[in-house]
Amino acid sequence: MVFASPTPLPGTIYDNLTYGLRMAGLRDTTVIEERIVRSLQQAALWDEVKDRLHTSAYALSGGQKQRLCLARSLALEPDVILLDNPTSALDPLSTSMVEDSLYELKQDYTIIMVPHSVQQAARVADRAAFLLGGEVIEVGTRQQLFVNPADKRTEDYIVGRFG
Repeated sequence: MVFASPTPLPGTIYDNLTYGLRMAGLRDTTVIEERIVRSLQQAALWDEVKDRLHTSAYALSGGQKQRLCLARSLALEPDVILLDNPTSALDPLSTSMVEDSLYELKQDYTIIMVPHSVQQAARVADRAAFLLGGEVIEVGTRQQLFVNPADKRTEDYIVGRFG
């Protein structure tokens, strides 16, 4: 799970990435190192931090912290990644970097995301659901939901008539 506010753990970038692995009982340092590199690459953060893995995670920018949280989840090789507004506090460049990572990640992972905006959902989703007042109103492909919604409430929300 990656939350809306980036929440690195106290300690270094390296500590953040190894914490979950060690809690899961992984001790093989070769495997740990491979997962660190792979998860940082998948989160588009490797090139920015590869020379400072042993510096404080708190020294990262907001966008870097968010990508670190994503990398921390990816290091565990989950079946499903849950994202709660993962770009809500990020600048457009950081948002773009996270979205670019998601395009790649969705080839290998099931990603369930509460997006920052309708536009982001339309850019990133393969399938989407529109919920209103706790009720699932409509579920479909990106084309079905964002271009040709079946329910007027979905259309009204997408075009900005409410919400």
